[in-house]
Amino acid sequence: MIGLVFLATFINYLDRQTLSVLAPTLREEFGMTNVTYSRVTFAFLLAYTIANGISGPLIDRLGTRLGYALMMIWWSSAAMMHALASNALMLGAFRFLLGLGEAGNWPGGVKVVAEWFPARERALASGIFNSGAALGAIIAPPLIVWVALKLNWQSAFLLVGASGFAWLVLWWLIYYTPLQQHARSEKPISWRRLIRTRFVISLTLAKVFMDPVWYFYIFWFPEYLKRERNFDLASIGKYAWIPFLAADIGNLIGGFVSALLLRRGVSVTIARKSAVTLFAVLMTCSIPAVLVGDVRVSIALVSLAMMGYTGSLANMLTFPADVFPKNTVGSIWGLASMGAGFGGMIFTLITGWVLDHYSYVPVFVMFGIMPLVSASIIWFALGPLRPVVTNLQPVTTS
Repeated sequence: MIGLVFLATFINYLDRQTLSVLAPTLREEFGMTNVTYSRVTFAFLLAYTIANGISGPLIDRLGTRLGYALMMIWWSSAAMMHALASNALMLGAFRFLLGLGEAGNWPGGVKVVAEWFPARERALASGIFNSGAALGAIIAPPLIVWVALKLNWQSAFLLVGASGFAWLVLWWLIYYTPLQQHARSEKPISWRRLIRTRFVISLTLAKVFMDPVWYFYIFWFPEYLKRERNFDLASIGKYAWIPFLAADIGNLIGGFVSALLLRRGVSVTIARKSAVTLFAVLMTCSIPAVLVGDVRVSIALVSLAMMGYTGSLANMLTFPADVFPKNTVGSIWGLASMGAGFGGMIFTLITGWVLDHYSYVPVFVMFGIMPLVSASIIWFALGPLRPVVTNLQPVTTS
């Protein structure tokens, strides 16, 4: 079951990274400045932010099997529509549609983890499915560049979009909800009540400062290699995947660290928060990455920073299931991920403006410091990670 979510996440990032890899080509073809390109990515993040607040509750209401399938149909169709773009405005419109669908992947994924795995295994299970994102980003540069050079950029969008429909057949034939989940009588917690809880408010704020770092790497790193390190499209295809390989490893290490601490008797609260903080510190490697002259050292430091992000996320993904009932975790992650989208929108516009007026140095410094802010929120505002039983249930759905 977690393998299916891994594949969906892999496809999700193939779709998302196609634009990033082809950005140098599309920017020249459509005459986009840094600010214009930032607005195209902003369109994706705007839709992503809106849809996170909808997709989580929708998947909780429809059930994992049907809800996840509908998300895949939407975003795969939107990915293929990118081939029709003839200017920056159309490209932005199709990115908006893509963001509406792709937001459903993580609420669906954390719901699968909550349905199938006990607490001690959730961080590793989350790391496994989330590693599909990094693998998609690894495969994207060489695959997309190869298709674009052999055929054209439109074919690249069509190819990766079509892969989602192949996954859909497997998902519909294989996935089912465990019987014990059907037997549970508890009603989901109202989203109106959820958004007033300390947990959801704090997790949302933490994601405002954590997730935009990842968005920067996936949307801007190929551009950085071209503009600052003089890489051509073929070189981007050869080397841009390396940091995402490190990110893939980070997913597994993040889950392993948390599981190791739990086996040694550390409480869930301390184990999860300590793991997040350890990997957040690793993300500060982005600061020296922009300052070194050797591009190989720069890529290595960016790789460590991206490993830090996925190691942190593997643990943050388990937070909702550690605290709330399984039939509510999709809603919680969706609501909290609105913070990720909001932060992504703000910081991607800041990135475009800073790059047009200054350089990449202040941008890399900013994204090196932000994870420490996120870790501080998790320690001092989130509260303990223990099940909520009496003070919020039962609550009827809205």
